[in-house]
Amino acid sequence: MEVKTCLTWLEEKSLQNYFGGKQFSLLYKASVHGFSNSALLQRCSTQGPTLTVMYNKCFVFGTYMEQSYQEEKRDFSTVFVLQNAKISECKIGPYEPIALLRADPVFGMPYPNFSVQLSDKKVILQKDINKKLGLRENSTISIEECEVFRCEGLELWVWALSLSSSAQNLLDQRKIEGATVLRDSLLSALRTYKPFEDLVPQSRILLLGPFGAGKSSFFNSVKSVFQGHVTQKALVGSEAAGISKKYRTYWIKDKNCGKFLPFVLCDSLGLSEKDGLCMDDIPNILKGHTADRYQFESMKPITSSHPSYIHFPNLKDRIHCVAFVFDANSIEGLSQEMVAKIKTIQRELIKHGTMHVVLLTHVDSMDLIIKGDLMDIYSCVPVKLKLQEVHKKLGFALSDILVVSNYVSEWELDPVKDVLILSALQQMLWTADDYLEDQPLKETC
Repeated sequence: MEVKTCLTWLEEKSLQNYFGGKQFSLLYKASVHGFSNSALLQRCSTQGPTLTVMYNKCFVFGTYMEQSYQEEKRDFSTVFVLQNAKISECKIGPYEPIALLRADPVFGMPYPNFSVQLSDKKVILQKDINKKLGLRENSTISIEECEVFRCEGLELWVWALSLSSSAQNLLDQRKIEGATVLRDSLLSALRTYKPFEDLVPQSRILLLGPFGAGKSSFFNSVKSVFQGHVTQKALVGSEAAGISKKYRTYWIKDKNCGKFLPFVLCDSLGLSEKDGLCMDDIPNILKGHTADRYQFESMKPITSSHPSYIHFPNLKDRIHCVAFVFDANSIEGLSQEMVAKIKTIQRELIKHGTMHVVLLTHVDSMDLIIKGDLMDIYSCVPVKLKLQEVHKKLGFALSDILVVSNYVSEWELDPVKDVLILSALQQMLWTADDYLEDQPLKETC
């Protein structure tokens, strides 16, 4: 029978990240293997670094040791408390690891200020330890369960790297190969994509979002995948006012055939509570009145008297899909003014019949997300919670929210990132097709 931990996914991820990205393997569970120190030692000795986790009714706590149980070398250990998603810690020692399981002092050894007594289902802590951990002064903590994990992390990576000339070989090669196959399949599908009924030569996707959300970075990432190397055509900046002050329509040339791809990504001035894209500019962009390289003015929209104003736009000039772009780490920080502005834009899109999706960027820098999670990112609890937050705060349907990890500081392409980028692009093109299919017959002739 498989023995499972009592840690929630979030608790396990928090502890893994806190102790340096360790991977945990469950060695001992008191309710299964017995509430006794001897049962613990039988399963956990000579296992290398371990994490001992104990469960109280109100919180999770325990100790992390670099040494294995029953090693004779004295060393410091880390005592921690995990409560309400926050971890507090303090150092104890130096002790021999086994000293933490002794209820009584042994001649010649210092008495530990953290003592686990499994047979009595309790842990004794000295008052100074309680104070450092933010616990009550009561020195005895009752426990309902105890688990011990073998911790594999940097030590295993260093050993493996000494056997391999490439860190890539450390990854699960089957998953990497699977991502590469999927990436190539998506590339093939997008290269042969044609807008609905060939009504337009290219589908036009407008990227809208706050300054610094990752609009220009998404374009650069899409272009990078089709070029086969990382490129930075669109300027990217971190300043509050952003970089994109012109309306840009970016065409992407396929490296394989040298032809332009059947879609155009349109970048605009960022949204802001005060400055930024003028709300009255949005209908003109949607209808196709705004030309490439038009210089935006925050307080003044384009008018029909402007030299570059397109007076009689065709269907091919309109926006066929809008992608709202947000930094996944900034959703909770969106101001009421920004939320109201986004909802106003949504109503404007509905008025014009323009389909829209949401693109969450910087997903790889979210708390508790590591590179390996990108292979199955939509299954990760933090991402699921983030999608729920976007749905609740902004009203977007969960099925319309996409996540990506843009190329920002990398020098080489990653097939897993490519899959996320291309999958999001494919969903946008399908959404554009829905818009084109919904056009009145007289407008498509």
